[in-house]
Amino acid sequence: MKLISKFITVALVAIGLSACVNTQQMNAQAESQYSQFKQKASQLGVLDTTSSTAKRIHQVFNKMKPYAERENKTGVPFSWEVIVIKDKELNAWAMPGGKMAFYTGLVDQLKLSDDEIATVMGHEMIHALNEHSKAGANRGAVTDTIFGITGAILGDINLGGVSGLGALKTYAVDNVFSRSDESEADEYGLYLMAKSGYNPKAAPGLWTKMASATGGSGGFFSTHPADEDRQANMQKWLPQALEYYNAR
Repeated sequence: MKLISKFITVALVAIGLSACVNTQQMNAQAESQYSQFKQKASQLGVLDTTSSTAKRIHQVFNKMKPYAERENKTGVPFSWEVIVIKDKELNAWAMPGGKMAFYTGLVDQLKLSDDEIATVMGHEMIHALNEHSKAGANRGAVTDTIFGITGAILGDINLGGVSGLGALKTYAVDNVFSRSDESEADEYGLYLMAKSGYNPKAAPGLWTKMASATGGSGGFFSTHPADEDRQANMQKWLPQALEYYNAR
């Protein structure tokens, strides 16, 4: 699994590294790497398409997708897709162009409601819609040294177990996102879930659950705002989100 996560890490970092890459190129590269990731997950037997958790995640995704499409200001249509990974990680991520993944551990261990799933879904959709991966590349947050291991990893991805899939987003996406990116994804993700018909009042409770599960160490990853900060921000943005929710 460590080799697999390193392979996907390098692939996704490669998508974001070039400051010159345009949206269409970035999305195409992401789609190719996402396809490889999905294939590897299927080979390892961790691609979940049948569980009740997977069905719930897909239901939320399908309900939110039309609203996410309306928010696309990039000028390039997204090929939205979500896969569910059977893994204990408290994790979810999005690649450029709307390629997403949810981990069953996030939903099952935290016992997320559909509204709470939508909170995470909206957050990740905004990362894709606002092209935070491209912004991270322009800030130079990732270095070329990572590419030194690419060849070896590509030759060995058939090895390893399944315990490290969660490392993908930790290093490949979140380390190139700034705190402002994360706060933006929280805020506009909250508005997106509300517009999609999910109750934004559930959002602060998600971070309460995350704080309890992680010891308040910053939610999904150390680069994210602390859970208590997220809770405070959610309360601040809630009135606007409720306007969207009640206007439906």
